[in-house]
Amino acid sequence: MRSARTILIWAALAVAIGVPIVAATLSPQLAWRDPVYITAGFAGIIALSLMLIQPLLIGGYLPGLTAFRLRRAHRWIGALLVAAVVIHVGGLLIASPPDAIDALLLRSPTPFSVWGVIAMWAIVAVVLLVSLRRRLGLRTWRIAHLSLATIIVAGTVIHGMQIEGAMETVSKAILCALVLAAALKIIVDLRHRL
Repeated sequence: MRSARTILIWAALAVAIGVPIVAATLSPQLAWRDPVYITAGFAGIIALSLMLIQPLLIGGYLPGLTAFRLRRAHRWIGALLVAAVVIHVGGLLIASPPDAIDALLLRSPTPFSVWGVIAMWAIVAVVLLVSLRRRLGLRTWRIAHLSLATIIVAGTVIHGMQIEGAMETVSKAILCALVLAAALKIIVDLRHRL
């Protein structure tokens, strides 16, 4: 019984992440995009998908892993998330420098750009925060990390929902809703531990 539940949870996670990615690969909008732009876009989709995994790991909601392995996986997924964002932003800088620079300087006319840049800078702040973990003390570090993670999730979900790109609308909305739900669940659960 327990192994069937474990398989079901992991399969549901794979479907929640896999369906939007597969749907995006079938988008007719990819036909006229260059490879760098497509790579940048899919790095963004992967970053959004990784944001679903992070709270599930740190909250211990994914069965079959010890607490040590959950924390280690959270760190590795965090590193992959940072790499995906670097590829996303770097690819957009290569594919469309004027648009990307306008977005980074917060002067883009598209509202989704502002939310993406806010999320990106919050990720940069988390990277800096990780290097200060021992100096800040665990409680302060957790509060700061959770606050920044909230900004990252909110900014990314708004960014993703406002873009009309390769992602299919329904699967994108479901993935964004799941990311928000997982983040809210961990915020509620962790506030008792802070």
